[in-house]
Amino acid sequence: MNAATILRAFKPNTTLFGYASFLAVNATGAWGGFFPFLPMKLQEPPILLWFFLVQSLVFAGCFFLSVAGAYRFPGPTRLFIVRLSAIPYLLGWFCLIGSMYFDQWVLPLVIAGGGFIGIGSAGFYMLWQRLFASLDSDAGNHNLILGTAYASLLYFALHLVPHAITVYLIPLVITPFFALAISLKSREIDFNQPMFEDIPKKNKGVYRRAISNLARPALCVGSLGLCAGLIRALAIDDPSIGSLVNVLSMGASLVTAVVFLVLWQFKSVRLNVVSLFRVVFPVIITGFVLLPFLGNAYAQWLAAILYAAYSVAIMLMMIQCAQSSRDHGTNPVFVYGFFGGIVYILHDAGFIGGTIAGQVAVPGLTSYAIVAIGAGYILGFMYFFGQGGFQNAVRNSAPLVPDVELVSLAPAGSAIPGGTSDATRVKSGPRNESARMLHPAQSTKANEEPFYHDRVSKQVAAIRQEYRLSAREAEVMEHIVRGKTVVRIAEELVISENTVRMHSKRIYAKLNVHKKQELIDLVDSLDPKSGS
Repeated sequence: MNAATILRAFKPNTTLFGYASFLAVNATGAWGGFFPFLPMKLQEPPILLWFFLVQSLVFAGCFFLSVAGAYRFPGPTRLFIVRLSAIPYLLGWFCLIGSMYFDQWVLPLVIAGGGFIGIGSAGFYMLWQRLFASLDSDAGNHNLILGTAYASLLYFALHLVPHAITVYLIPLVITPFFALAISLKSREIDFNQPMFEDIPKKNKGVYRRAISNLARPALCVGSLGLCAGLIRALAIDDPSIGSLVNVLSMGASLVTAVVFLVLWQFKSVRLNVVSLFRVVFPVIITGFVLLPFLGNAYAQWLAAILYAAYSVAIMLMMIQCAQSSRDHGTNPVFVYGFFGGIVYILHDAGFIGGTIAGQVAVPGLTSYAIVAIGAGYILGFMYFFGQGGFQNAVRNSAPLVPDVELVSLAPAGSAIPGGTSDATRVKSGPRNESARMLHPAQSTKANEEPFYHDRVSKQVAAIRQEYRLSAREAEVMEHIVRGKTVVRIAEELVISENTVRMHSKRIYAKLNVHKKQELIDLVDSLDPKSGS
């Protein structure tokens, strides 16, 4: 691994540059990223309040509608999103431009603009997420993460252009560009993949499992959204805070994306959203406890830091949703709509709650104190349910939360410090079937050695490292080697039979084998003591 390899990882392409253009314009829209380019008369608190409220509610509503549509009418929903994303997005921008010239219609035009932009931006997010999910994990994650990095650079570059030009540049040049980019790339999607052929109503068990896996991470990310919404409602009277929030949010996205990409070149990256939330939860609670005592200047920085963390969490959310669609063969619009719907509706709840708190007069308490008390109370419940709720508290049996996984791009054997392969470590002891099947990171604590049940388990783990298989691919491969049928594998993993066949096809391609016996021979050829 050298500098040239790392530089190649940052090489742009049409997909990621199109996504970056969209994100640069739209990603900060949760605060009102459009408004820095518009006249100050449009940044009055009542105008900002109505724009944010309408845009946020419509945006979150579109995610839930996409879940219902993908479940009941997967085919028409797919066509609807493709055809009707750009039109409302452009209409929203034209409404905002119109509000610059028609003073008597400012508020109605801004409200209409917020609604149209909410519809359009939700549609574009769905399109990009569907594209990333349809690609193999390396290409999809690379485009998503690097696109996020380039989006930050493009956002800062927009501020170098005179605002009077940027207002027209966005709807007339940038929007048509990323709309054309996603339209062309969408035509290249292989719709024969199980995730697109799947009909949710016919595989309810698969979708119940997907919802079970994603509910807790969604609540954790949604908790950040709720906090961001609360603090944004309090700070809305000062439009200058929006600029600070935008800068820090985009800056955090840039730094995180670059760190991810560099680390990914050398080692596998595994992140668990629920575990990360456990780490940041005390920091968030402390931040709100200090709010009543430190005043306006502190509130500005708290808002900016919360939105920066929220922006990073949204990127992780997209990676996890795409991974879930590949692993389980579930409709990417359904999965992303479910996860995003929870996150964005909690953000809206925080914004509405913060707005109400700012208007309520309680003797002896400032609006900051009311928000701090409310945030602590709500976050306590969110943490409880995000960690498994009563099911985990009473039975200690909360559903297993999958990690966000980026399989190392480094040559085999170079990703483990000290040159020791995970596949060479063996422990024995009673375990159930699900714990035996190649999930050592999830079935043991972080500082324990991975557990392997028998020779096959060790050999499969060695192949996983050597050929860069994902956790799900390795799991399916172990089932195949153990002689289980497609039907049996589908039942045990709670995925469709077509999804099992898709994983088998990818496994055979990565291992350069063409039939089951060749796969078994390859596994048997490994020395379980050395892992090779």
